[in-house]
Amino acid sequence: MDFLKRLLVTAVAFWLTTVFLSDHFDVVGQFHIVSDAEFINRGAVFLAVALIFAVVNAIVKPVATVLSFPLIVLTLGLFTLVLNAAMILLTAWLTDSTNWGVEVDGFWWAVVAALVISVLSGFGRAILRVDKR
Repeated sequence: MDFLKRLLVTAVAFWLTTVFLSDHFDVVGQFHIVSDAEFINRGAVFLAVALIFAVVNAIVKPVATVLSFPLIVLTLGLFTLVLNAAMILLTAWLTDSTNWGVEVDGFWWAVVAALVISVLSGFGRAILRVDKR
């Protein structure tokens, strides 16, 4: 159940980030699950992007964190924001071949998006009292 809560929090964080950074960060496309229900079709795309982002964070991020540990210590943890931006760019690359997914204008906008998503996800997890694993 916690996984579904975390997935929902991440999807909402992605949605709010697209609202805040609409010119430079966007989740595009929609699925055709229910006809004449754009909210459900668009929400399914946000859930799919959140799922891909969760898989990337579960598989790639631990390896990248171990390899960049000296930089994380040197920057007092700020390099983790760069790692989060790299995970967003990797998610965008993975969904690039589909007609839905993440579009980012560049690395620095991915850093801003990573910051916004991290803050919003933290608030969402605190409100829903979800453990971060």
